[in-house]
Amino acid sequence: MEFSWGSGQESQRLLLSFLLLAIWEPGNSQLHYSIPEEAKHGTFVGRIAQDLGLELAELVPRLFRVASKDRGDLLEVNLQNGILFVNSRIDREELCGRSAECSIHLEVIVDRPLQVFHVEVEVRDINDNPPVFPGTQKNLFIAESRLIDTQLPLEGASDADVGTNALLTYRLSPNEYFLLEKPSNDERIKGLGLILRKSLDREETPEIFLVLTAIDGGKPELTGTVQLHITVLDANDNAPVFDRSLYTVKLPENVPNGTLVIKVNASDLDEGVNGEVMYSFSTDISPSVKHKFHIDPVTGQITVKGYIDFEECKSYEILIEGIDKGQLPLSGHCRVIVEVEDINDNAPELEFKSLSLPIRENAPMGTVIALISVSDRDTGVNGQVTCSLTNHVPFKLVSTFKNYYSLVLDSALDRETTANYKVVVTARDRGSPSLWATASVSVEVADTNDNAPAFAQPEYTVFVKENNPPGAHIFTVSAVDMDAQENALVSYSLVERRVGERLLSSYVSVHAESGKVFALQPLDHEELELLQFQVSARDAGVPALGSNVTLQVFVLDENDNAPMLLEPEAGISGGIVSRLVSRSVGAGHVVAKVRAVDADSGYNAWLSYELQSSEGNSRSLFRVGLYTGEISTTRSLDEADSPRQRLLVLVKDHGDPAMMVTATVLVSLVENGPVPKAPSRVSTRVTNAETSLVDVNVYLIIAICAVSSLLVLTLLLYTALRCSTVPNENVCGPPKPVMVCSSAVGSWSYSQQRRQRVCSGEYPPKTDLMAFSPSLSDSRDREDQLQSTEDSSGKVSFYCL
Repeated sequence: MEFSWGSGQESQRLLLSFLLLAIWEPGNSQLHYSIPEEAKHGTFVGRIAQDLGLELAELVPRLFRVASKDRGDLLEVNLQNGILFVNSRIDREELCGRSAECSIHLEVIVDRPLQVFHVEVEVRDINDNPPVFPGTQKNLFIAESRLIDTQLPLEGASDADVGTNALLTYRLSPNEYFLLEKPSNDERIKGLGLILRKSLDREETPEIFLVLTAIDGGKPELTGTVQLHITVLDANDNAPVFDRSLYTVKLPENVPNGTLVIKVNASDLDEGVNGEVMYSFSTDISPSVKHKFHIDPVTGQITVKGYIDFEECKSYEILIEGIDKGQLPLSGHCRVIVEVEDINDNAPELEFKSLSLPIRENAPMGTVIALISVSDRDTGVNGQVTCSLTNHVPFKLVSTFKNYYSLVLDSALDRETTANYKVVVTARDRGSPSLWATASVSVEVADTNDNAPAFAQPEYTVFVKENNPPGAHIFTVSAVDMDAQENALVSYSLVERRVGERLLSSYVSVHAESGKVFALQPLDHEELELLQFQVSARDAGVPALGSNVTLQVFVLDENDNAPMLLEPEAGISGGIVSRLVSRSVGAGHVVAKVRAVDADSGYNAWLSYELQSSEGNSRSLFRVGLYTGEISTTRSLDEADSPRQRLLVLVKDHGDPAMMVTATVLVSLVENGPVPKAPSRVSTRVTNAETSLVDVNVYLIIAICAVSSLLVLTLLLYTALRCSTVPNENVCGPPKPVMVCSSAVGSWSYSQQRRQRVCSGEYPPKTDLMAFSPSLSDSRDREDQLQSTEDSSGKVSFYCL
């Protein structure tokens, strides 16, 4: 007799599986291949490179690689021809167990740009496993008094294959006593039984030997057999009967040992020891059931004694025997189906599959940084996982395929602001209570040349004394680049231009690395008072960025020019002036005037005159104006005075050290009467010469004041730039009238036009810078007086003379 195992619901389920396979949607996998299990090494699977649209020449440069969450050595790709082939033996039963669907999920990853493809290789089952019974022989006991249609339960065979290859039919060897029971339609019940069809007579037939054969549905079909040894017992004619033939119970996973699963109960109509029932597991149950459950032989309580894990096994089938204590014991049987309930006891698992680091700070939005896989061994809502990132990072997660995510760039990066991000990915399931797991990755931002070198200020003022030695260091410029490495390596150079007839590079040079500025030759204040030029700073990035700074080099005057006498009259040379003076002149009569100029500026060009006597009484007879150079008599002349006077006038500047020149004045005293006058032509020439000399003095004074004012203006401008960041409350107030007083060497005056505000962040504003201008009054005739003048703006300047 033959019966088909799972012929009802199992057939429907197989048909539904075939239909689902036929209408498989491409969205579930980018590529799908199918191979039979046990394929030989080198078996062709598919042209994976061609199917993915990849060129063979780009497989190696783009680092083509295949990763598998399952065993990664089963399949391999030939990078020469792009063919996916079998690399090692594939056993479907070892890979997927009894799962209806068995696939190898591959991740194909290529770089430049980073791409990931998902390939599913279905492993088809072949009929390579025969049906297997729990043992080669089964011993059964039955009383001779048992009624017809009594059932003897048997444990069915199992087949490691799936689908039609695992559809079993059974055949019992021909006999007159037993029929093979039709298997149950409940797919959870794998057992079958023998039905007594003829009364037994122990005396006639004490033992019965049968062969039970299991046949699978594969092509070719495979079989398995078990020997049934049936012993016919005498006497005790009532077997225990359970309340139910099938018990179903739900048990949460992870319950502690000793937890009660269920209590079974069987009753026996016999009396005495023949009615007492002892409970036990059937000898055919699997070892895993024996390790995880225990049955009390007296009470029939089934308790937990091992670790129950839903992820390991979702249900258990337990065959229970109830045996009475009769001399010829009888037994009853029932089945207990324990369905394990899943609880949220597995945290999600995170894994970074591929990293593309570091990322450049100018990377476009959407750049893929990492590939992340997420899994949870739980089922249902306990296995549904959502991922999130730490706050305030310029990245986001994008779901790509099932439980795969891409970490992509979501906003612009700036390495100068943040050079490294610690990105924490949190995977949280939807169980109650929720479990989560985290994984972190450090994302380094690579620098790009997006910052030009910057100087602390746009302009610098430098003061250098003239006559400096060649190659003297006069200033150092410094620029800072916020970039890194070669993008922050700054080099300096001059912005070349012409200064008059010469190139700027003939005057100064700048060191490319240190930024030191050197004067290549001695500078001359009289030739060049101000040298303005630009220094360029450029980094070593590609393309290079740069900026310029302006340097104003003021050449300060030194006293390197001696006073020079003017020779206004024809026939007078060599610093000697001759004059005729009548003895009748009175005190204060101007005899002559010594005129001199100095090529320097400021104090170095301010001249004073002293009279040195070369004869006995000449010093008391004449005097010279300290700053005018006018020689005049100190008293009335008399007959005792020598008719020829030789005067030495010392002209010197106020430099340090002072430089001087000597002028000789020859004065001839004549008797009372008109002093010989020069012809009108000569007089006119002298008058014009004196007028020119006065003009020269005026120009000299103006030049001195202008140079002093320019120096003050430069100092004030430099100070004002340094104070440019001072808060508003420190801004200088309005200028006040300044008292300017004379000293032993001249007068100090305040230049209203050159006035600048000098500020600091700690003290009140000051306006005490003054420009020097010499007094034109005679030192001996100077009297203290106070004058006031009002300028065009209505402000008053006071002078103390």
